[in-house]
Amino acid sequence: MASENLPPKIVSRVAKEIRSLASEPMEGIELNMENTEVLTEIFANIQGPDGTPYEGGEFSVKLVLGASFPQSPPKGFFLTPIFHPNVGSNGEICVNTLKRDWSEQHKLKHVLIVIRCLLIYPNPDSALNEEAGRLIHDSYNDFFSRAQMYTNIHAKNKDKQKENSETSNNSSQESASTSQENALNPVKKSGSGKQQIKENSGTKRKKKGKKKKKNLRRL
Repeated sequence: MASENLPPKIVSRVAKEIRSLASEPMEGIELNMENTEVLTEIFANIQGPDGTPYEGGEFSVKLVLGASFPQSPPKGFFLTPIFHPNVGSNGEICVNTLKRDWSEQHKLKHVLIVIRCLLIYPNPDSALNEEAGRLIHDSYNDFFSRAQMYTNIHAKNKDKQKENSETSNNSSQESASTSQENALNPVKKSGSGKQQIKENSGTKRKKKGKKKKKNLRRL
């Protein structure tokens, strides 16, 4: 694991916190173990909290630890596009914990929990996305709809959406095939009926012919 200018003592602290996050995951937050080569960049996936416009979405975030960490707070970024007043156009997160309220004693676990809480309690008075902040003040329903649309487009599990789409297509094809078979059955039955009528007609003609011959013999 690379540490990029972090003192050995801080490297040990960060490595210990990462192991703790991996072994004791938090509710709605999962450390991304595929990106642990560089200790100064911590990646995690955050589940959108229930009852929010982010519900059902999975959001990738990144914490960047500078050379002066932990004297200076890490920088947080949403890698998944999100419509939120405290997230800038480049994904930068604006929250007091990562600014004036930062303490050297804060752990990475605390930072990730604060970021998830920001999805529940956005702060429109400290907005990086001014449009989102304005909508919260003027029309929360409009904000909710817009944020939910972003979630549906960018944060929903695309593999699951593809699977659901394929299942739906297969069901439609099976339904169409069944309808086609049902439509053809009457034709088959009709053809069978015509054959039966034809056979019955031939039998009647034969019987009539035999009866006629018998009458001629009597004459």
